[in-house]
Amino acid sequence: MQYFLQQIINGIGDGAIYASLGLALVLIYRTTNIANFAQGEMATVSAYVAWQCVAWGLPLGWAIVVAIVVSLFVGMATYLIFVRPVQNKDELTIIIVTLGLFLAFNSLSGATWGFMQMPLDSPFPEKYFSIGSFRISVELLGTVAVLIAISGGMFLLFQKTRLGMALRAAASNGSSAKLVGIPFTAMMAIGWGLAAVLGAVSGLLVAPRVTIDPNMMGSIIIYAFAAAVVGGLTSYRGAVVGGAVVGISQSLSMAYLPWLGADLQILLPLLLIVAVLIVKPEGLFGSTVMVRV
Repeated sequence: MQYFLQQIINGIGDGAIYASLGLALVLIYRTTNIANFAQGEMATVSAYVAWQCVAWGLPLGWAIVVAIVVSLFVGMATYLIFVRPVQNKDELTIIIVTLGLFLAFNSLSGATWGFMQMPLDSPFPEKYFSIGSFRISVELLGTVAVLIAISGGMFLLFQKTRLGMALRAAASNGSSAKLVGIPFTAMMAIGWGLAAVLGAVSGLLVAPRVTIDPNMMGSIIIYAFAAAVVGGLTSYRGAVVGGAVVGISQSLSMAYLPWLGADLQILLPLLLIVAVLIVKPEGLFGSTVMVRV
């Protein structure tokens, strides 16, 4: 039982990372109705920016701040330059554009920083707390605290501020939002920028664990998509719960199904997606859209 509970604790830490990137996917989907397949590669660029700042002598804390600010503007520019011209096109065109962005950001990382693995220090100290017979790392607690702060900040933004209400209005009905004076394009750009910031946070949490390389987020984005889809692509709460479900499931499968190996562990989130979509296509917390015909 102790081993089982320890795996659950470890899974919650991993799930918090998946949830942070899953929140970015949900944010973009809710504001622009687009599933951004390049979200993980954008997070990788953010991690590289932080590494570069540290290499230039900037303290890690300030390097993280710079990476987050850069990510905000990169996300906004990506929408304005690449996504806005095709936003009203068919879904296949938009998917192709985001897949193209995936390849572009991946190539940009490799061409700029090379393909060697580069270490980045964790913002959390390498310490552990012992609670009874359980060991909990400061990094795990810090990761969960970051997720709680992000979730609380998003709630306050969208429920308590004029900017959040404008973002919700633009996402709900762009034509009506324009009629009441809401700058639709600016809201969409801000939505992409905020999603890039959330992705950057996820990338900065992942980088100290796996080291940085252009394919760093390759598997993480799959788990994040699983978290978002399982919880519901329209639900921020669902992304958090979905992240916990995926993280705990992955931790338990690695502990009790070691014969799967590292390569086959990726099947778990895919099976979760299929299972949830069969039972509840909109996700555990997703909303059903009613269309009158």
